[in-house]
Amino acid sequence: MKRKPLTAALALGMSLAAAAHANEGMWMPTQLPELANTLKQAGFKGDPKELADVTAPPLSAVVRVGGGTGSFVSDEGLLLTNHHVAYGVIQYNASKEHNYIDDGFIAQGRDDERAANPDYRVLVTVGFDKVTDDVLKDAQGKTGRAYYDAVESARKRIVADCEAEGGVRCSVANMYYGSDFYRIRQLELTDIRLVYAPPRAIGNYGDEIDNFMWPRHTGDFTLLRAYVGKDGKPAPYSKDNVPYHPPAHLKMSLDGPKEGDYAMLAGYPGITYRLRTANEFANQIDTVLPRRVDVFQQLIDVIEAQGKTSADARTRYASQLQSLKNNRKRAAGELEGLLRSDAKTQRAQDEQAMLANADGKYKADIDALFASLAAGEQAGASEFLLSTLTSQTQLLRSAMLIERLRIESAKPDAERESGYQQRDHALIEGVLKQVQRRYDPATEKALVTALIQRYQQLPDGQRDRGYDEVFGRTPQQLSQRLDALYAGTGLGEEQARLSRFAAARQGQSVAADPLMQAAATLVLAQLASEAKSKEREGEQLRLRPSYMQALFAWRGKQGRAVYPDANSTLRISYGKVEALHPRDAVSYSPVTTVAGIVEKNTDAVPFDAPKPLLAAIAKGDFGSTADPALNTQTVNFLTNLDTTGGNSGSPVLNAKGELIGLNFDSNWESVSASWWFDPRYKRAVHVDMRYLRWLLAKVYPAPALLQEMGVPAE
Repeated sequence: MKRKPLTAALALGMSLAAAAHANEGMWMPTQLPELANTLKQAGFKGDPKELADVTAPPLSAVVRVGGGTGSFVSDEGLLLTNHHVAYGVIQYNASKEHNYIDDGFIAQGRDDERAANPDYRVLVTVGFDKVTDDVLKDAQGKTGRAYYDAVESARKRIVADCEAEGGVRCSVANMYYGSDFYRIRQLELTDIRLVYAPPRAIGNYGDEIDNFMWPRHTGDFTLLRAYVGKDGKPAPYSKDNVPYHPPAHLKMSLDGPKEGDYAMLAGYPGITYRLRTANEFANQIDTVLPRRVDVFQQLIDVIEAQGKTSADARTRYASQLQSLKNNRKRAAGELEGLLRSDAKTQRAQDEQAMLANADGKYKADIDALFASLAAGEQAGASEFLLSTLTSQTQLLRSAMLIERLRIESAKPDAERESGYQQRDHALIEGVLKQVQRRYDPATEKALVTALIQRYQQLPDGQRDRGYDEVFGRTPQQLSQRLDALYAGTGLGEEQARLSRFAAARQGQSVAADPLMQAAATLVLAQLASEAKSKEREGEQLRLRPSYMQALFAWRGKQGRAVYPDANSTLRISYGKVEALHPRDAVSYSPVTTVAGIVEKNTDAVPFDAPKPLLAAIAKGDFGSTADPALNTQTVNFLTNLDTTGGNSGSPVLNAKGELIGLNFDSNWESVSASWWFDPRYKRAVHVDMRYLRWLLAKVYPAPALLQEMGVPAE
């Protein structure tokens, strides 16, 4: 069936934006001019048209950093993001001799700034263009895998043409589930350096006890700096590189937020699922989230057990452990929140009403979509365990990366799988290089054991015999084979990995190794699984736009705004500083102060506030950063801004577009917002920039950095 353009539906959604909660929505910048009246009513003092261009201030100062967001805060490439977003950089530079995790780090001048791990990236968006017709023109009339391949081929061609000019990394983003596509151009900055990191007991004060909780008292920030070659172009690390001069940088406000103030956030939220089907909601609640909680908790237990007997393992897996804890707690909170909001029932009722009102021409496509999704659910357990196996290992992941690269490199570059093209070689090499500081044999074997023992328990139809061949069918066989693999492999040495990488990138055979031999079998299984997945994905890519059309029409009848699910592209959220009332007779102020740090302090992890911080609080010298109404130093604050994973490190701006906060968390009651937005509970948690300024001025001084950011060093 011929696809109907979404223009009318989108316009309807925009015209109805005022009918939605002002704080709901992760808007594409290009949509903001249509929201001008709503923005002004909310308190925005600027011109919404200036927010439509991602290549112009202020949005050109907002960048992707690692797995989150950051923003430039000086014209010398100084970059502000979260402590937890930069945690891998801190861990990478930590050692037995220099415990930068616990002690923090302050560079003593530019020459003392420390290089990030080789696979760490900062992406500066320099272009955003609609390419829907170009992406879909060769897919018309095709189904399944043929549809998938046509879209993928078009995406690769568009990316290759975009990158032919050099100096940029391009991608094609899918909006509204196959209905619209946008070409995104980004500078890929690879020389990133650590400038300032507070001690763990500031940057992660409260750790998992306080994670996703309010009130918070956490200085979750780190300062990095981006460097480029002397020609101003992105370049690998070199002592001869110079600071990057960004197209814009944010001005830090000297005034802080107060309840009711307008607030706006710009960032790169990861993925939301609010436009998914009712059955997908049900599967998430009944199956996916309980599985994630269980598996992540087991992996956390494995790493913590290994760390008890090995300080080296504890340091090497610190970043990975932190990520697992965050993901586990997020999954648990998401499940609890969806149950609290009764999202499954509400979404089912909403979909039933939508289908009852839908144009009959969409019925066949929607029925076919539901059948395809049901088939995919059957493969969910296996796919989750095997994807986790590669993401949570170092040597096994390296072996599979090299083997897959070897296979893909035998093809013409345009036909290679995304992630294994020539444009991806530098990133793969960076992944292989960072292994050395993040690998412990005993810990990796324990992680593999935990995951494969679960895999061994799956029904025969959900397992691949390739994994059974490598790891065996029983725990005893698994233990014996892992011992043999890891005792015999040489991939623990960087040169052994890089020499095989050099051969693989040429499509040549690599030197023999037990782990490489195992990877050859596992990658074949991976390819077979991907083939089935692509068949399903192709059908869903073809069919979902009909579901979207029905949903747009239904939302229009309801008088509700429609915005695209997040997909790691630049988005804007707006709202205000707002208190939280999560339960009967429970109310929380939207601002916390240093008094809470002292109240929580136990002198034991995770509430072991550093002595210099406690002394500074006791002294009460807060200078220009004190809140005039509270007459003390603020720490964190709440807004009702719409955020999700990936928004970590997003700058929070006031009505004039000035930097007032740094997003780093959500409250427990709103973790489920990636699926279901509930305005009663959705809050975002931010570091007050006055707390950052005070720490740099009075506690762990860095006056040169304050001067560089254009704020008082007092």
